[in-house]
Amino acid sequence: MYFTNLLATIIPILLAVAFLTLLERKVLGYMQLRKGPNIVGPYGLLQPIADAIKLFTKEPLQPLTSSPMLFIIAPTMALTLALTMWTPLPHTLSPLTKPKHVIYPSPIESSRVYHYVIGWASNSKYALIGALRAVAQTISYEVTLAIIILSLLLMNGSFTLSTLITTQEYIWLLVPSWPLAMMWFISTLAETNRAPFDLTEGESELVSGFNVEYAGGPFALFFLAEYANIIMMNALTVILFMGAYHNMMIPELHTLDFTIKTLLLTALFLWIRASYPRFRYDQLMHLLWKNFLPLTLVMCMWHVTLPIILASIPPQT
Repeated sequence: MYFTNLLATIIPILLAVAFLTLLERKVLGYMQLRKGPNIVGPYGLLQPIADAIKLFTKEPLQPLTSSPMLFIIAPTMALTLALTMWTPLPHTLSPLTKPKHVIYPSPIESSRVYHYVIGWASNSKYALIGALRAVAQTISYEVTLAIIILSLLLMNGSFTLSTLITTQEYIWLLVPSWPLAMMWFISTLAETNRAPFDLTEGESELVSGFNVEYAGGPFALFFLAEYANIIMMNALTVILFMGAYHNMMIPELHTLDFTIKTLLLTALFLWIRASYPRFRYDQLMHLLWKNFLPLTLVMCMWHVTLPIILASIPPQT
């Protein structure tokens, strides 16, 4: 039973990731006045399957001077962590979704830096430079994400994801906390290494960054992990700010509403990639440490002090 539930959770995620790549190429193609993939299968629908076959049948290359064990562990760890982060999200009725604590995804997201750091296992200086930049970017924006989550918990008064959904039945937290929502969305772009913050894989500067020495199947695992993280962060955004339709009598409506909102936010990620040029690295860090961090700290302190101020006001007789 547990193995069946595990497959029922993992397989839809992998299928969503596969066809998200097709959607991205189609969206970018039409925004740039071309068709995108349209050869393999009707309307190019079999293109993700063809890409998967190509990658996993290609010979996996490995530098002679690399550390064999660490070189293999890095992509495996990337995909494992990406799938593990889905377990607390209330996206299915699977028993895997029982631990619905909102803090649960944060330490797993922080653990993603390890498969960046292991980039030095290939013994390539370009992979090492890319790994250092990836770790600096990821750790930096995790600070903002953690403070925003803390502010939302202070507003909501609960640490569970299911309560966050039910308390937004009448008004989304997006409305009273729209500055936090905007900073959260931009930070998720940087956290998932998406344009205009895709500096961990700046091909023009770092020849693909930390994964430069990977090819074939191991590269595909990195690729799957990246897109699984994109969908997961958008799903978490929906739970935190756009509470999904909640009706215990009709759980299918909850799942449909949750899925539609997640897809819309994911499509917005693709739109942003087609619209904005890449930031410089100093601009990326300046945006966080000089803009987002002070604003999120002020908002967090406001949410801490406001209940104290309201409680100190004597009731009117």
